[in-house]
Amino acid sequence: MPKIYYLLLLFIFSAFTLKAQLPAGVKGEPVVVNRDTLFKFYAPQGLFDPKERAGIVTKRIEALMSRIDFNPDSLTLKNDTSISIITYNGQMIMGVNNIDASYSELTRPQLAASYLSILKNKLGNIFENNSLKQLTINVLEATAVIVLLLLLIYIINRIFRWIKLRVLLNWESRIGRHAAKGAPAAYASRLLPFISGLVNVGRLLIILLLVYLALPLLFYIFPSSQPIATQLIGFVVRPLKGIVLAAIHFIPNLLTITVIYLVTRYIVKLVKFIANEISNGGITLNGFYPEWAIPTYNIIRVLMYAFMFIVIFPYLPGSQSKVFQGVTVFIGVLFSLGSSSAISNLVSGIVLTYMRPFKIGDRIKVGDIMGDVIEKNLLVTRVRTIKNEDITVPNATILSGATINYTSSAKTLGLILNTSVTIGYDAAWQTVYGLLISAAEATEGILPEPKPFVLQTALNDFNVSYQINAYTDHPAKMAVIYSQLYQNIQDKFNEAGVEIMSPHFTAVRDGNQIQLPENYIAEEYKKPGFKIEKED
Repeated sequence: MPKIYYLLLLFIFSAFTLKAQLPAGVKGEPVVVNRDTLFKFYAPQGLFDPKERAGIVTKRIEALMSRIDFNPDSLTLKNDTSISIITYNGQMIMGVNNIDASYSELTRPQLAASYLSILKNKLGNIFENNSLKQLTINVLEATAVIVLLLLLIYIINRIFRWIKLRVLLNWESRIGRHAAKGAPAAYASRLLPFISGLVNVGRLLIILLLVYLALPLLFYIFPSSQPIATQLIGFVVRPLKGIVLAAIHFIPNLLTITVIYLVTRYIVKLVKFIANEISNGGITLNGFYPEWAIPTYNIIRVLMYAFMFIVIFPYLPGSQSKVFQGVTVFIGVLFSLGSSSAISNLVSGIVLTYMRPFKIGDRIKVGDIMGDVIEKNLLVTRVRTIKNEDITVPNATILSGATINYTSSAKTLGLILNTSVTIGYDAAWQTVYGLLISAAEATEGILPEPKPFVLQTALNDFNVSYQINAYTDHPAKMAVIYSQLYQNIQDKFNEAGVEIMSPHFTAVRDGNQIQLPENYIAEEYKKPGFKIEKED
């Protein structure tokens, strides 16, 4: 046996050296027995080329394997001056010439001895594996594996049956508790088949995994099916090996990505700190308003992370793959086509941020919508009306139209509230001015300074249009102030006995009662009658 091991090691060494010294383009013709390559011929012998020579030797070896009385120890080697011959009981099996030895670093006798060692080991193992005793052992081992597999499947079924029972009981008890509290039990009941299905899927996956792991073991028991076992194991091992190797090779790129991410993150934190200081007034910049700080920080953060992704992208696994690149391009096209309105609103939001047409809490009017700004972001602005209606307005709509801000100048210049009344020509304009100004001064929320003023806006057919203008610094109370102003105008004019001709009102004065409330009419007042004169 030590000699056989020595020859086997010698053969392995010669195989490596042979491969190292082969001329370019020389592949060799293999001698294959039971799907196992024993050795290769690189040189012709006599009238046979390497391929024919390998075929003849293969047939001779297969003939030996079919013999019932085959004994590997009967293989012998005889070295002559020009050739080494391996025989079995005097029958020639193969020869090794000097040209064969030239393809390795071994001498011809050494190369022939390595071939002899291979034949004895391989054929001896094959003969032993094909014996009736070994076949019986293999069948018993396969039976044991099958029984063990069936036992494991039975145990798994029992375990999952218990798990399903416990899960269903717990779920039913929860349904009962929630139903007692008024929860929709019908919806919870519909989830029971889904939960049961998940448990069954888990059970089937585990059983399939056990079967798949048992198949290579079964195939490996029988020598003839060992290549199938190796192939089945390779289906699992090769992907796992590829994942492990890919993870190991990805470590340098991962370190690079980590450094880029950390640098970007701390730069963003620095920008956030500066933005908060500017927003809180700790840092002042000429021409840069504090309300710009946070939006500017958000824009810089998005740009920084986008730039970080662009830099990191080449280091991601699979980034150079055509499939990966195609998917990213496809997603980009879908995003650009499907988000045109969103991008329009986003750009409009950025423009509105730096235009500063309004801020949170301002009373504004956009189109027919008037209310207080409760939220604004890069996409939409939300306005709450005086009726507590929350209206979402796209930023693109705001940017494309006119926006009225009632709050921006209210604290400094004062917001001018105005309304118009029409008074007949029989009332002196001085009297009307005084009544309108006194009504405005009596209204809560109207500033005493600057003083209210009146403008005549039209000389109509039957009356004169007067406009009262008054200052306020409470734009959020516009509706209440207007309501009180209207009340005071009615009271002041009624007290003075001046009729308000809004809307247009005409009367025949000698036949109609004055248009005032009864409590403002003097007690001595009498309704005039119609005066009819007859011409001669």
